[in-house]
Amino acid sequence: MIVNRPDFDLWFVTGSQHLYGPETLEQVARDSRAIVDGLNAAGVIPYPVVWKPTVKTADEVSAALEAATADPRCAGVITWMHTFSPAKMWIRGLRVLARPLLQLHTQFNRDIPWPSIDMDFMNLNQSAHGDREYAHITARLGLRRAIVAGHWQDAATMKRIGVWARAAAAVSEGRRARFVRFGDNMREVAVTDGDKVAAQIRFGWSVNAYGVGELVTRVGRVTPAAVEALVGTYKEEYVVDADLLKDARQLERLKVQARLEIAIRGFLEEGGYHGFTTNFEDLYGLDQLPGLAAQRLMSDGYGFGAEGDWKTAALVRAMKVMGDGLPGGTSFMEDYTYHLEGGRAAVLGSHMLEICPSIAAARPRVEIHPLGIGGKDDPARLVFNAAAGDAVNASLVEFGDRFRLVVNEVHAIDAPHPMPRLPVAKAIWIPYPDFTTGLEGWLWAGGAHHTGYSTQIGSEHLQVFADLAGIEFVRIGRGTTLEQVRTQLAVQDLLARG
Repeated sequence: MIVNRPDFDLWFVTGSQHLYGPETLEQVARDSRAIVDGLNAAGVIPYPVVWKPTVKTADEVSAALEAATADPRCAGVITWMHTFSPAKMWIRGLRVLARPLLQLHTQFNRDIPWPSIDMDFMNLNQSAHGDREYAHITARLGLRRAIVAGHWQDAATMKRIGVWARAAAAVSEGRRARFVRFGDNMREVAVTDGDKVAAQIRFGWSVNAYGVGELVTRVGRVTPAAVEALVGTYKEEYVVDADLLKDARQLERLKVQARLEIAIRGFLEEGGYHGFTTNFEDLYGLDQLPGLAAQRLMSDGYGFGAEGDWKTAALVRAMKVMGDGLPGGTSFMEDYTYHLEGGRAAVLGSHMLEICPSIAAARPRVEIHPLGIGGKDDPARLVFNAAAGDAVNASLVEFGDRFRLVVNEVHAIDAPHPMPRLPVAKAIWIPYPDFTTGLEGWLWAGGAHHTGYSTQIGSEHLQVFADLAGIEFVRIGRGTTLEQVRTQLAVQDLLARG
């Protein structure tokens, strides 16, 4: 489970009206309770679904949605019209709702009872009617929302509700999430910079910088006993060569990472932060760039971005929230270099040090090598190959006050050859729909070199996240053509220009 896991609920609000009488309304309440119980029992929705009384008037709608907005535990609201629920009574409440919204288009019964169906049954079970009235007003109000259609007991329907729930949690946490930048961003680099005020307006992320001296002071206060205990943890969780532990110089280098981890973790915990950035150009007073330290903090669920890349740190945290409890892992990543052999073209993703071990195929090794950049001492890092399988590679980029989430569906493969002289964590993947289209689509969309890479979640999670956050979304994956991508980008640019 990730650190600072959001403590959320999801509200289930059912719409009806007084026209049908108390007997029908009692049945509506029983049915909606049964749906909530079924959703909670399914095991695919990561947060409790909380039943709320049926709303039948404009005042009841407003009271329910205002209460949802005021409750910090409410990550999102699921609405369902069991009967017909006149949409004008929803306007006031929907205009003040500030929580992610899901319109569940279902009905209690799965099948039409062919021999016995009568008008009483029709009046009670008219979600097909009520949800269309309701959807008209949500569309007319231009609300950010998700829509899931299908029977509530169907596995595919429940899975899609779970996808929305995960995206809703990431959006809701983001509205009060905090990220710390140790130092500034890498000099002269465009994509790691950006408008933090625009991001806070859009996502809620509070991003603030602290001088590296703050971290240096904390490192100096770390006790030898705490360092020894953490080194013991390293030996338990990873492969650590006996020769490294016997070499006093190398062991001291490992302890430097332990001090960094303890110091950064304490800073994040005390400040209630959800992620952080570092920068190899801004390490004054530190002996090493955080490597193993950053990897382990990421594996606990903190977002991370290298070279001051706060947007990617926040995106990685959001992806970790969406993937919490699912198999696989999520990591900061960088598209580093290519293999361009005809018919076998692939991307090698890595970074200098900071790839999360949650994506590792096997138990990582602790190794110490020169960094080759930044002019600091040799840092310890976890070395491993990423697990093979389908994944997503996502980049959050900014165009003034516009944000675009670019997602490439990829297939990670085992390394075709050993790489004994490359002492870093790494992943090798083939972009969908093919190497050329994947790369050209990414470049046309302005995707960055820093990304969030995940084998836990898919493009559907990120699509819902983008929809709820109100940002542009570009998917490059199975079935995508370059013409589709360029047409979509042209439309987005036209809309942005008004």
